[in-house]
Amino acid sequence: MISPLNFLTEEFTKATTEAYPELLEQGTQPLIEIKPATQEHFGHYQCNSAMRLGKILKINPRQVAEAIASYFDKSPTPLIQNLEVAGPGFINITLAPQKVAELVETIIDDPRLGIPDAEKRQKVVIDFSSPNTAKEMHVGHLRSTIIGDAIARLFEFLGHDVLRLNHIGDWGTAFGMLIAYMKKEVPEVLKGNEQTDLSHLVNWYKAAKKQFDADPEFMKASQLEVVELQGGNPESIKAWNIICVISRQAYQEIYDLLDVKLTERGESFYNPYLADVITELEKKGLVTVSEGAKCIFLEGFKNREGAPLPLIIQKSDGGYNYATTDLAAIRNRIFDEKSNHLIYITDAGQCQHFKMIFQAAVKAGWLDLNRVQVEHVPFGLVLGSDGKKFKTRSGETEKLIDLIQNAIEKAKEIIREKNPQYSEEEINDIAKALGIGAIKYADLSTNRTGDYVFSYDKMLKFEGNTAAYLLYSYVRVNGIKRKVGKDIKEIQAHIQLDHPSEMALGVHLLQFNEALDAMARELLPNRLTDYLYGLAEKFHAFFRDCRVEGSEQQDSRLLLCEAVAQTMRAGLELLGVHTVDRM
Repeated sequence: MISPLNFLTEEFTKATTEAYPELLEQGTQPLIEIKPATQEHFGHYQCNSAMRLGKILKINPRQVAEAIASYFDKSPTPLIQNLEVAGPGFINITLAPQKVAELVETIIDDPRLGIPDAEKRQKVVIDFSSPNTAKEMHVGHLRSTIIGDAIARLFEFLGHDVLRLNHIGDWGTAFGMLIAYMKKEVPEVLKGNEQTDLSHLVNWYKAAKKQFDADPEFMKASQLEVVELQGGNPESIKAWNIICVISRQAYQEIYDLLDVKLTERGESFYNPYLADVITELEKKGLVTVSEGAKCIFLEGFKNREGAPLPLIIQKSDGGYNYATTDLAAIRNRIFDEKSNHLIYITDAGQCQHFKMIFQAAVKAGWLDLNRVQVEHVPFGLVLGSDGKKFKTRSGETEKLIDLIQNAIEKAKEIIREKNPQYSEEEINDIAKALGIGAIKYADLSTNRTGDYVFSYDKMLKFEGNTAAYLLYSYVRVNGIKRKVGKDIKEIQAHIQLDHPSEMALGVHLLQFNEALDAMARELLPNRLTDYLYGLAEKFHAFFRDCRVEGSEQQDSRLLLCEAVAQTMRAGLELLGVHTVDRM
């Protein structure tokens, strides 16, 4: 399917180069920028590039706009109904209803809704979620998991080879400390003779940390356990595996609820490579010993006092850290996975860390920025109504499993109140889709770079830019089709966009590809949520203005409804929000 934005950009670029070939010689890029019209009376799209080009050419911008527009008098295109030069050099573009209708029809017969596969297939590695073993997943892990899944779904849909990696914290001092405590306090668990769960591990970890800080002998025992673990001691590895299995089961319950698929590859995976990483960096002359620690000093990074800030890759006691593991990971992903697009999704507090990792990888000769695209995708905090980090009433960090279950229970109350005739099975199914969808959509509909306030009441509202409103809109579209009772495949009519509300809806349907392009380019899921909210709004305007059942245009409008339903379902699925047939 033609993307109006891409098509218009190409055509206007041709028109500009024909009128002013000297611009190509000057290397002016991009020549043309097309944007959706800011107001309906300006048409559907606008080209304001004549203002910039007029300065370059040193002529009146309106003269430039008129020269560009005149190209279409000689070479008209069926997609454009009308061009108007306005003001000092704006070009307003109105699309032709018949051509828009033809393009919308192609959506209905295409499982990809006219979205082409990526021209160049990439191996994309997306690093997201990343909880710490032996700790509960909390609301802070929510954003990484949801944002990462949405971006992974998009790149998979676009035809890329995506590896979804869960870089869990499953190695290091914390495990020596926990194993030492469990050997002393609950040895039968480590022997496999007693069952336990994550809540016990969490409590043991807290007790171990308290003892570690207060008891020098326990600290020493914990450090020796780390050495045993890193050395591959069978008893230590067995204990470590028990802890990991318990943690993994708890995480998987959450991932199953959220319908998020991940390949676990934690810090332990890269442990065998760490010594080689240090050796290679030393051979390349990148390592400086500072106060006994091995460091890399990178340009542009300074501490608060203005002194050079080191990237410590091996501590003075010989231990490794996050930087060592992340360097081993980026090397593995480039050379072993042969990835050409790396995406890391973490909180904004890690921005500097990843900038240093990427720069170190470039200096090491591993990361060739002409061949491998690497991006850190930061996100802000989840806040409570008080504007502080989201916590329970008791002041504890909210467990993610509790947050999800609470949303489902609140959704049940809403569905049961609205539809008392529904069976419990129906209520449970709808509530699960609505509750989880509401959590996801509330997060994804905000710009990820900022903080957002978590509110069950707000996210479950059936008004505004919420999952509830979108799901209700989808149900309403399907309700129209059910009421008419006609098989879409048997309709012989063609879509006609005679009413302004029909035309507005048709044009918006063609902009789905533009929304996906924007999300893929900027890695901002709210580009897609904004599009879907706009689609729902335009559908409701169409529903208000254009009768479907029994009208002369019934078949045409049914086809338009089908295009809306397919697009809305596809968009919500890319966000990880499952649709329902009734609400």
